Amino acid sequence: MSGALPPGGELELTGRITTASNATFLAQLGDLTVVYKPLSGEKPLWDFPDGTLANREAAAYLVSESLGWNVVPRTWLGDGPLGAGMLQLWQEVDETQDAVDLVSWGTMPESGWRHVFDGRDEHDRPVSLIHEDSAELRHMAVFDVITNNADRKGNHILPMPGGHRYGVDHGLTFHEEHKLRTVLWGFVGDELLPAELEGVQRVRDDLDWTLGEALVELITDRERRALRQRCDRLLQTGKFPGPRGQMPAVPWPLF
Repeated sequence: MSGALPPGGELELTGRITTASNATFLAQLGDLTVVYKPLSGEKPLWDFPDGTLANREAAAYLVSESLGWNVVPRTWLGDGPLGAGMLQLWQEVDETQDAVDLVSWGTMPESGWRHVFDGRDEHDRPVSLIHEDSAELRHMAVFDVITNNADRKGNHILPMPGGHRYGVDHGLTFHEEHKLRTVLWGFVGDELLPAELEGVQRVRDDLDWTLGEALVELITDRERRALRQRCDRLLQTGKFPGPRGQMPAVPWPLF
């Protein structure tokens, strides 16, 4: 789908990312620093088939490439010391930035942010969940809708120097049933911009060509059909959807 293949060679583990719910490691592949998630470290889930999370992460990258918005860092399938799994280029984030935040109720900035919902923190204080009002997060929200992302937490959004935002941790995507859980509900009801509609149309068109062929090896026939249907629905409505169904609207924890 894009660019040269990642280099081969032996993957050397350099650390473990302990905040992840599945076994996740930092590693070196030649000169590249990568995140490595072996299939053997995936915990069973009640609503996703076992041993499929790495494939879903690779599929999410391919959809990101088709959109053309660089939402997902370079991601591919490969082998490591703990067996086959997902590899993704490591990103050095800007620790001074927050794309999603919890603020005291009533203190939301006047501009540049979107309100998601109000609630109470662990000390029973009223707070508001907010996120940036930016092109990068609009793109990510569109990506989440069409991939049916069930786990868009705040810390799955990487703030990069210069303002770009990467989305990571896409193992819970592409389910055939509606499972959208995200902290990016601030755009609900907004009309999609022409360039955003063009991105969705690119994915829809690519599903009949190279993207569809690549996804055959990564997700099921029913999941690919559901992806087409989500693209069609978004193109027909032309708006960011709101929560629906019995699923919780946001993941837990939020970050």
